[in-house]
Amino acid sequence: MIQSSLAEISEIDIQAAVDSDTLFRQVVSDVRKEYLSDTQMFPWIVGFSGGKDSTLVAHAVFSALLDISPSRLIRPVHIIANDTLVESPLVVAHLHQSLQEIRHAAEILNLPITVATTNPNSDNTFWALLIGKGYPSPNSTMRWCTDRLKIQPTSRYILDQVAACGSAIIVLGVRKDESSSRRRSVESFQNDIGTRLHPHRDLKGAYVYRPIVDLATDDVWEILASNAPPWGGSHNRLIKLYRDASGGECPVVMSHEDAPGCGTNSSRFGCWTCTVVEKDKSLQGFVDSGNHQYAPLIAFRDWLREIRNDLSYRQGRRRNGKITVMDNGKLIPGPFTLDARRMILERLLQTQNEYGDTLISDQEIETIKRIWATDLIAMHSQGEK
Repeated sequence: MIQSSLAEISEIDIQAAVDSDTLFRQVVSDVRKEYLSDTQMFPWIVGFSGGKDSTLVAHAVFSALLDISPSRLIRPVHIIANDTLVESPLVVAHLHQSLQEIRHAAEILNLPITVATTNPNSDNTFWALLIGKGYPSPNSTMRWCTDRLKIQPTSRYILDQVAACGSAIIVLGVRKDESSSRRRSVESFQNDIGTRLHPHRDLKGAYVYRPIVDLATDDVWEILASNAPPWGGSHNRLIKLYRDASGGECPVVMSHEDAPGCGTNSSRFGCWTCTVVEKDKSLQGFVDSGNHQYAPLIAFRDWLREIRNDLSYRQGRRRNGKITVMDNGKLIPGPFTLDARRMILERLLQTQNEYGDTLISDQEIETIKRIWATDLIAMHSQGEK
């Protein structure tokens, strides 16, 4: 009986490997065909978060380029990552290492690949907005961080390519299998040019291509586990990252439609400062896996979430000077007071000292103090009136 069961398991494993190999060959073939399609004058922009789906897409694109003769490699490919500057430390380390490996291999193999990272503007970093301007910690109804930290920096990069080339094609690791809401979103799009593209809803002149849209999550893992990345090494670091994090990843966000997927309980490795979720299961997973140096970050994030609705830390007026009252007479508080912002900065610097690495840059602190000075002048001016 035991031998029979083992034989059955072995057959299942072999069949799964065969099926995933067939699926991957089909994905690479489709990517190759699309690269060589009539739209090949338009650059590709591959959204790369370092997670499983975007890694598989980058893997497929890189493999497809290797299958094409050098004389036909005329379409530029941009592999871009967005670093919010408050990414989970282990995740951002993996992200930057992966980007460096891809960049190095592309240079050696003379592939038309540009690797880039987008960041928020200095006045729009998480700390400049929260500590500088006093924006309350993000929650599900006031998710100001996604637009400023993720969407805007990447959109600028894409629109620059659209302006230079007339159009651009965004290649994403979106899959129907991610969730029921994702499936509805995918099925709501209608393809436009070609057979695999549809126009981006927010970025005029940009189109979206989703090469792994029909793959199941198990398919993704089977392919990654069975195929070494064409830029060298293995996907073991990525697999270990997921195992240690005990969670998923926040998706590549390139539109307001994608924003609700950022900071949900079902997709959790993203910013270590994320206060949208009740508990950061991902970072806690890293700590439980032996990375105890991240415990101070969890404590700070939890505290930041706790003080959000303490009215003693909030101004009565909004930054535009208005007072907002609901129909039931309840006051909607404004930003954190200057005293609260100073308190948050002091606690952040204490946490940084405990952690032993940079959590906020000197440039961000200078920006924060400049914003404070401007706010103080505005307050005095209002007081004179």
